[in-house]
Amino acid sequence: MKSPFCVLSIAGSDSGGGAGIQADQRTVRALGGHALTAITAVTAQDTRRVVAWRPVPARLVLAQVEASLTGFPVAAVKTGLLPSAEVVRTVSRALREHTGLPLVVDPVLASSGGTVFLPKSGIRSLVDRLFPLASLVTPNWPEAALLSGLPVGSHAQAEKAGHLLAEACGSPVLVKGGHAPRGDCRDCLLLPDGAVVWFSHPRIATENTHGTGCVLSTAIAAWLGRGARLTEAVKLGQSFLAKALFRGRGLEWPGNRGPAFFGSR
Repeated sequence: MKSPFCVLSIAGSDSGGGAGIQADQRTVRALGGHALTAITAVTAQDTRRVVAWRPVPARLVLAQVEASLTGFPVAAVKTGLLPSAEVVRTVSRALREHTGLPLVVDPVLASSGGTVFLPKSGIRSLVDRLFPLASLVTPNWPEAALLSGLPVGSHAQAEKAGHLLAEACGSPVLVKGGHAPRGDCRDCLLLPDGAVVWFSHPRIATENTHGTGCVLSTAIAAWLGRGARLTEAVKLGQSFLAKALFRGRGLEWPGNRGPAFFGSR
């Protein structure tokens, strides 16, 4: 029997199970893979707020990453919550030795409730050290604003901030449009050569959006690990998330009408 492909998630643990490592594991399994994990932080949270959290020491994060990379046939890597500049530097050094692996970086800087996970020193390390290794970086609007130093309150501003990030790090950037007002939800893929690809989707009316960014980035990483090209992997990841959100509402997936995607946050 053929072994399943392995995807390594380097991210925080969510006690509520809706985001972080737990969401990443479910996503990889649903796509037919085996999920490996390196836990970077332990959080106590529900769907609305983080009650408490503690970072995992960098040396223990490194031990988890190295054990996964040396002991399993890893096909792709995804990073989520990285709680300090030291952890960012440690993970970057470890992954630099495996540059052939697809890497999706989901820059989890803070919770939607306002809990800050990565200080300013860590943000600088993220941009300088980890982003250049990435096959794709997936910030939402607030994250794109923090990372670029530009205001992001419209699709045009999202594109401008994404261009700046892609040029600065030399990696593709997908600026997710879930924070856009009204029903117009568009994600913007910026490539280092200046090319732009827009993905437009009607929203799905649901409050179950906790962890959507984790699911999308992990699904994209899994599809990259299975050999999909970048734009195809993004589309497949978006379709996977849309189906999950429809199932969460008890609805059938309207495959004959094309993907309907609630933009991930």
